[in-house]
Amino acid sequence: MITGRLLEPLITDYVALHQALGKGFDGEHRILSELNRWLAHTGATDLTAETFTAWCKTKQHLASGVRRRHMGIVRNFCLYRHRRDPYCFVPDLLLFPAFHQPRPPYIFSQEDIARLLHVAARLDPTSTSPLRAQVYRLAIVLLYTTGLRRGELVRLTVGDYAPQERTLVVRQSKFHKSRYLPLSDDTVVEMHAYLDWRRQHQLPISPQTPSLWNHQHGGKAYTGAGLAQGLRHLFRLAEVRAADARLPRVHDLRHSFAVHALWRWYQADVNVRAKLPLLATYMGHVSIHSTEYYLPFIEVLAAAASDRFAAHYGALVTPWAGAEGETS
Repeated sequence: MITGRLLEPLITDYVALHQALGKGFDGEHRILSELNRWLAHTGATDLTAETFTAWCKTKQHLASGVRRRHMGIVRNFCLYRHRRDPYCFVPDLLLFPAFHQPRPPYIFSQEDIARLLHVAARLDPTSTSPLRAQVYRLAIVLLYTTGLRRGELVRLTVGDYAPQERTLVVRQSKFHKSRYLPLSDDTVVEMHAYLDWRRQHQLPISPQTPSLWNHQHGGKAYTGAGLAQGLRHLFRLAEVRAADARLPRVHDLRHSFAVHALWRWYQADVNVRAKLPLLATYMGHVSIHSTEYYLPFIEVLAAAASDRFAAHYGALVTPWAGAEGETS
């Protein structure tokens, strides 16, 4: 039997293996270390069905999806341990919380974005956010035109923008990948206007300075949570809501970027399949399978795909002779 404290070497080896494969694994490490400390605190001699169930009860305050993820992290660790100890406990997936129905993304229209930019321009500055209007305008533009993740956006610095090349560099993001993003003409105009505003008001503009500059004294970057809270407030002010009256999520702007890119390719009559790897690279995905998650089969895409099929193969499709008026 292994005491709670003695799980630590196994956890260390497990985390090191995944980090050697290029994964961050910080979240998984945190959950497993938390479990290890809990086992030690309770005096448990091993991770068993009983101790695992008791640990899961400490997670009841979390949403079912979060609980399932935490339990899944422990189960994957147990499967790793099972290779060395075939008699060790492995949680049963059937006892995990059920998958919740994913909420469909809200696809922002150009009219939504125009309304958000108009409302952002009217935001009043605060003592901690003197660039509030300018920052939120730039945030909306970058999220909508580049599909950046929220965490990638708040980590950008002034030096990550190359005005001559008209590119942004996103450094060591998810999957430890960095990438260069060519920017559209409109986005370049917005970047220049924002940086010029900072220069004119003698605000920090060094390459190491956060792009989304916060706090008049200290020059800290926005946090992901702080930016999300401000954007949700902006959605509310602009009265941008989904069909069920709920506010969109910040991540829906990333979905919108992908959907609009695909729709433009359909409109331009280009080879969409050949373009998908480019979209995956631009969005920082390891394969197009990850990108497909951001491309729900919504009406505008369904119509575009149907029109494309009809234009190329419509003449080959003939109605079934018994389609009208035939009964069996």
